[in-house]
Amino acid sequence: MVYYIIPLITFPYLIKVLGTEKFGLISFSQAFIYYFVILTDYGFNLSATRSISVNRNNQQKISEIFNGVMFLKLIFLIITFILMTIIVFSFKKFYENWLLYLLTYGLVIGQSLFPIWLFQGMEKMKYITLINVLAKVIFTIAIFIFVKNSADYILVPFFNSLGFILAGIISLIIAIKNFHIKFYLPNYSTLKYYFKDGWIFFKTTVFLSAYRESNIFILGLITNNTITSYYAIAEKTIKIIQSIQTPLGQALYPHVCNKYASDSNNFTQYHFKYQKIIYLFYLVIAIVTFLFSNYIIKIITGLTINEAIINLKILSFVLIIGGLNYYHGILGLIPLKLENLFSSFVTITGLINIILCIILSYIYKDIGASLSLLISETLLLFLILNKLYNLSKK
Repeated sequence: MVYYIIPLITFPYLIKVLGTEKFGLISFSQAFIYYFVILTDYGFNLSATRSISVNRNNQQKISEIFNGVMFLKLIFLIITFILMTIIVFSFKKFYENWLLYLLTYGLVIGQSLFPIWLFQGMEKMKYITLINVLAKVIFTIAIFIFVKNSADYILVPFFNSLGFILAGIISLIIAIKNFHIKFYLPNYSTLKYYFKDGWIFFKTTVFLSAYRESNIFILGLITNNTITSYYAIAEKTIKIIQSIQTPLGQALYPHVCNKYASDSNNFTQYHFKYQKIIYLFYLVIAIVTFLFSNYIIKIITGLTINEAIINLKILSFVLIIGGLNYYHGILGLIPLKLENLFSSFVTITGLINIILCIILSYIYKDIGASLSLLISETLLLFLILNKLYNLSKK
């Protein structure tokens, strides 16, 4: 519960203290750095989780997966830092706030250190929750103590990164101690295997982010920080609401992977058993968000920002459509080892969203970004449900 309450506290506070312009700048920097998080994660949160879940009783194999994945992530971490530095110091848009981007990059380091895929695969989710809460608590306390006005905006990425890095270090210590990991330098064939194993998930994650994470970045390039903040406020509100499903999804993913691996016939009985409840759950959340969007924005920002309210109303439909995409895609197609098909769906959706967001943001600004996300999520759901319908007939 604490994990969900903390963003509801810090999010409104930062908007009120920093103002929409600085909040938009921070949101843009986070969207930019998130691309490097994706590169270093490389789909391991799905591929390595699946590998750990089916080998959880093989201690030697667990150590092999751990060493192979962590060594690859170290390589990716070095490459992404060099790439990020080149971009920041090559373009005026980034160079003007170079320290902001360097400090925000700490999120990449923290994410790389945190072997969330190991805890998921072993179904030890309590560790993930406790460590994430620790990171959030450190960040929150520091924000309220040191961030007092818009001039302190640079402290936000510093404390945020500090919390994530500390959480990453603690998670490594816990993983090594509890899962008896043996360290050794993986050979080339091992690295090649896990690189190839994560490739299809990496492609999926890249294009998944193309329609779920790119809109703030694209909008920031086309417009200004204030307009970007109008969309960012609504999108971050939606993500806070969506985060309710995250622990449930993380707990179910390795379970369904293991269940379908033993008998693929379990899919029809297990996956569709609670479908009506899932649909009703997301529908209620979407309707409540739409009807009370003005009150939600007022509570979060302390202001009546009409632009943010309109964006939230549009994005409220993403709560049900995006939720069903997660349920039928991540918890449906991937455990059935149809990740190639799911990846192709996400690729199509991601490319279309980038094109739509550029065009619509140029014409309608923040409203255009909201519309492009809604259209993209709807397209993905159509592709997934069409495939599941054909599978169910077989």
